[in-house]
Amino acid sequence: MTSPTQLSLNKLKKEGFETIQVVEVWIPFSRTRRDLFHAWDILGVKDGETYAIQTTTKANINARIKKIEDNEHLANLRKANWNLIVHGWHKVGRFWECKEVNLS
Repeated sequence: MTSPTQLSLNKLKKEGFETIQVVEVWIPFSRTRRDLFHAWDILGVKDGETYAIQTTTKANINARIKKIEDNEHLANLRKANWNLIVHGWHKVGRFWECKEVNLS
């Protein structure tokens, strides 16, 4: 299975993003993952704008939205005019589709 992160990276490349970085990190000591500002998996820049993307399955999209809405950094990122996007991936037949929610 292709991971949601890989699906989102492919989507961003197709949309013309040239600057993309996975910012979720694996912490071996605690065997956990940490997102940028505890919310974002991917950071991208396109046409002078910054995009923070949380990527997940469509089944988990509401939990991720709630997590972001409760995040202490959300107001500052909005003030900085970041585009705050959640990608929720699900398979339809043989193809992956993305439900995109903008929380900017």
